[in-house]
Amino acid sequence: MKLLFFHLMPYTELPADFREHHPSIWVDIDSKLFDPQRAHGMYNEFMDELEFAAECGFDGICVNEHHSNGYGLMPSPNLIATSLARRTDDAAICVMGNSLALYNPPIRVAEEMAMIDCISGGRLIAGFPVGTPMDTCYAYGTNPSTLRERYLEAHDLVIKAWTTQEPFAFNGRFNQQRYVNIWPRPIQKPHPPVWIPGGGSVETWQWCARMDYVYSYLSYFGYQAGRATLQGYWNEMARLGKDRNPYRAGFLQFVGVADSREEAEKLYREPAEYFYDRCLNVDPRFASPPGYTSEATIRAKVTSQLAQVVDRRSIKNMARTWQDIIERGYVIIGSPDEVAEQLREVALDLNVGHLMLLLQFGNMDRQVTTYNTRLFTERVMPQLTGLFDDEWEDLWWPEPMEKARRLAPQAVAG
Repeated sequence: MKLLFFHLMPYTELPADFREHHPSIWVDIDSKLFDPQRAHGMYNEFMDELEFAAECGFDGICVNEHHSNGYGLMPSPNLIATSLARRTDDAAICVMGNSLALYNPPIRVAEEMAMIDCISGGRLIAGFPVGTPMDTCYAYGTNPSTLRERYLEAHDLVIKAWTTQEPFAFNGRFNQQRYVNIWPRPIQKPHPPVWIPGGGSVETWQWCARMDYVYSYLSYFGYQAGRATLQGYWNEMARLGKDRNPYRAGFLQFVGVADSREEAEKLYREPAEYFYDRCLNVDPRFASPPGYTSEATIRAKVTSQLAQVVDRRSIKNMARTWQDIIERGYVIIGSPDEVAEQLREVALDLNVGHLMLLLQFGNMDRQVTTYNTRLFTERVMPQLTGLFDDEWEDLWWPEPMEKARRLAPQAVAG
C-alpha cells in the first residue's frame, strides 16, 4: 500500500458570498479577488506543508496542473516539483500531472520531467491528464474535438523522446520537428512510471490497460461516489484480460484526523464547507464543450464528477453543508483508529493500492494542516502500510538511485 500526500494549493481567501456574486471559480473568475502579496504567503506555506509531509514519512507527495482559477494555484506543477525534488530525500515526486495537449512542442514536458527525475535522483512519477475542459478548451483555447488526438500524439512524442537514444524526426498531425534529442534524460529506465488521472472515460480505462499505466481517479466526492467509477474500471480490466493488481489504480480521498471525532468536527467543518461551497462553483458554460466527451463514454452512460458539479438538475443534491458532506463520505473524519478503519475499507472495496490523501483542503490553515498531517502519519499510516504487500507487487513505483549515491542539499559557506 502506498500513501501519498496530495495538495491542490487552493486560494484560501475567497469571500463568503463568492457563490452568490461570482458565476465561476474557473476561466472568468474576477482577477480583483487575487492578492499577489497574500499569495506569496500561501505558496510558501503550501510548499512547507508538502515538504513536511515528506519528512513525516509519506511515500509520495503530489502536485497537479490547473489554469485561470481559484481552486488550485498551480499553472505549472513542474516549478513546485523541482523545488520539492531539491528539498526532500525519499518521497516520490508525483506530478499529476502535465496536460500534454497544452504544450507546444510537447518535448518541453519530456525535458522538464527529465530534469525533475535527475534532480530527485530518480523519484519522479509522471502524470499525464487530458485536462479539464475549463483548463484546456477555455483557459488555453484548445479545440475540444481534437483535444484527445493532440494529447495522444504528445504522449507518443514524450515517450519516444525519453526512450530513443539517437536524434530523430517526428512528423505528426499536430507536431512536426526535424530534430528531437532531449538533454537531460531521465534517470529511470526506460522512463519514469506513468499515471493517468481520469474522470471516468471508457477510452482512458482502455488506454491504461493497453499501455500498462496506472489509472488514478481524483475524486471530489469520496469513496461512496467513486465506487461506480472504480468498478467500471476493474470490469474493463477484466474484459481486457488484465489482473486485479490494486497497484494498477489510484484514488484521492479527503481526510481529517483528530484525537476524537468531536474535535475533528470542530477543526474540519469550515474548510470542508469552504471547498464544496466555493471551490466547486463552476459555471456550466465551461464544463462540457461539444466534442470533449467521446461518443463511447456517452454511450456507456459514464458521467464525470464535473458534470455532476454543474448539472443544475443535480446540483441541489450535491452536499455543501457539513452534515451532508460527512454522511456522503466526501470527507472522512474521526479519531486515528476510526479514520484508519474507514480508509482500509476504501482501499479494499475499491481495490486501490495507491491512496492519495488531501489533508489540506479549502481554507485550512497551516497549523491545522500540520496537525492533520502529523497525526495521520503517526497513528493512521502504520495501520495501512502493509495492505496488499503480501499478495501484489507495485510495478508502477519509482526506482531511484541508491541513497548512498544521491546528493543531499548542501549549504554553501560564505
